[in-house]
Amino acid sequence: MCRRLADATRRPGHDGDTTCELGTDLCGHGPNIAIIPWQYRLVPVIDHLVHATPDLDATVATFARSTGVVPEVGGSHQGLGTRNALVSLGSCYLELIGPDPDQPAPGRPRPFGIDDLDAPAFVAFAVRPGAGDTIERLARSAADAGADPGDIVPMSRTRPDGVELRWRLTFPLPDRGPGVPFLIDWGDTPMPSDSIGPRADLTELRIVDPDPDAVGAVVAALGLDIDVEIGSAPILRVGIEGPDGPFPS
Repeated sequence: MCRRLADATRRPGHDGDTTCELGTDLCGHGPNIAIIPWQYRLVPVIDHLVHATPDLDATVATFARSTGVVPEVGGSHQGLGTRNALVSLGSCYLELIGPDPDQPAPGRPRPFGIDDLDAPAFVAFAVRPGAGDTIERLARSAADAGADPGDIVPMSRTRPDGVELRWRLTFPLPDRGPGVPFLIDWGDTPMPSDSIGPRADLTELRIVDPDPDAVGAVVAALGLDIDVEIGSAPILRVGIEGPDGPFPS
């Protein structure tokens, strides 16, 4: 499920889905960006969802058994003590991430609270700049809405085929919960969403938080159209479907 620009003119896409004549949906679907007027270009898109786990191999097996889709090996994040596996959700993707047993324990906590997890969970989602936009502008918008994302940090990993990926990101804010996205910019490097083979469908994405007004203000400042609901604990409600069924969330 990728929400569309409410004020865009719509037409059938080549795959039978509905694309936006004058814009893109939040996962980046849409026509050639060269014909999109400037006023629609600063629309960020969801880059990926993060499902963190204390045991990556077990979670990959669960995903494959539940959906019939076998996640693709991503790679290791050197120095962070993590590795990942990936599933395409269209123009966005799912990252399954957990400890890397082939790396020594890092000198700092692993990202996404992995060291403290008792069970797998959807812990974050990332937003990347749309065409004509920058990660710096998104960071300023988030800060102005009360969620300063902090430093923009360069990172890299090498795919199993030897291709090195380089990107810049802000780390998730642990005190704000999973509903406040972190930011990512792939620059000129190949985006994972363009090369991942295994495919499932994103059917639901909602944010639940005890303070929906504060989280909603950040979501709105970033230009995202995602439902934010009140709840006793901050969580992401995510639905993913494969040919054999849904992935438990």
